[in-house]
Amino acid sequence: MEELRLRYNEEKASFQIANFLSRHLLPETVFLCIGTDRFITDSLGPIVGNLISGSLPPIYYVYGTLKNPVHAINLEENLRYIKKKHPYSKIIAVDASLGEEENIGKISIKKSPIHPGKGVGKILPPVGDLSIVGIVDSFHAKDLNSIRLGFIYEIAETIANGILIASYSKSLSF
Repeated sequence: MEELRLRYNEEKASFQIANFLSRHLLPETVFLCIGTDRFITDSLGPIVGNLISGSLPPIYYVYGTLKNPVHAINLEENLRYIKKKHPYSKIIAVDASLGEEENIGKISIKKSPIHPGKGVGKILPPVGDLSIVGIVDSFHAKDLNSIRLGFIYEIAETIANGILIASYSKSLSF
């Protein structure tokens, strides 16, 4: 399986993300940014959605922002809508994840779907042809809201910048 793993604050992290993504972007690609701003640890997806929405070339689509989040309650409804509106589009899913303490701050991009809600025991359908996951806290954290929003935002900026760099460089070749 093709995969990229890096820390959000590595030198040129956004360029590494862009390099990986540019090999997978096609016209009409959908970015599905999963999460909610009701819980800081689950806000990564909608923050990325906000950062890229309105800035991507018009050949790409974004679902899941702070204003219109895609989360556990409305995920299946949104998936049906996306599949109807963009039946042949590649979906790149973006979500937050819990992990081991030493992996907090890592970003993982895989050529496989995301399994949203898995870390908190929810059973939801797998999402995406490609997945971008930011590990924002530990499985073992006693308080999942002890993480700082600023930290989540920094991870989101790295991911969003990588997406924007890839989308602009790739759109020039279409």
